[in-house]
Amino acid sequence: MVEVKRTVRVTTTQQILKDIPPVQEGFPMREWAIQISLVDDKGIEQPATLFDKVTYHLHPTFANPVRSFKKPPFRIQEQGWGGFDIPITLTLLEKGGDRKINHDLNFMKDKYVIDTPITVNTTKPALLAELAKTGPIPSSGEASATPGAGITSGTPTPGLSSGPAAAVKRKAPVTDSRTTKKLKGAAVKGGIDLEQLAEHLTKLSEDDLLGVVQMINDNKTPEMSVKNDVENGEFTMDLYTLPDTLLKSLWDYVKKRVE
Repeated sequence: MVEVKRTVRVTTTQQILKDIPPVQEGFPMREWAIQISLVDDKGIEQPATLFDKVTYHLHPTFANPVRSFKKPPFRIQEQGWGGFDIPITLTLLEKGGDRKINHDLNFMKDKYVIDTPITVNTTKPALLAELAKTGPIPSSGEASATPGAGITSGTPTPGLSSGPAAAVKRKAPVTDSRTTKKLKGAAVKGGIDLEQLAEHLTKLSEDDLLGVVQMINDNKTPEMSVKNDVENGEFTMDLYTLPDTLLKSLWDYVKKRVE
């Protein structure tokens, strides 16, 4: 599995429609447009050809508020008088999954750009070829030698990993060297039972495990104890170091797929 980071650029332009009366004083009608591109390793804007489609989720007051576009630059153009948040779903080629970003549509500038990093984990040739157009791709020595993704949870929860095959296999329970005896209540954080979460992780399919890795990578902070052992093809994390909001999202993701 090759892990590649890229930068998505969302470009917004807007102008006042002088021929259309304002909805109310101070709120003139405007025409706005949004499009999606990538920024390569040299800082140059490039077509976002690694996406199969881009879907914009507009305010429900718009007719047909969910709009999908299949070709770069995935441009949407509309008219309105107010700004709002637009969830955007970026769908990768070859069923590579979705990446979701949130865009702030506002009218403070005639044109503005927002750059957002994303992480792509794949072994699919067509997607890797498109990724190569905007920057380097890790060599096989830098990436996992097997298509499986391993996950081991640290203190205070048991561990798990997947082997080179698609099936997930349980390891012997792992205990962090710092903790030889689990203290009362130590396995609960942010209302999440970490031991039960770790047990659920062992039951995930390989594709769902990759979703866990993606979720951790996309929300990684310096405080989190996370290690990607590419040489042995394992991804390890200490669940107790994850922030409460990420633990909740992880629990909802895992519980839905196990139960």
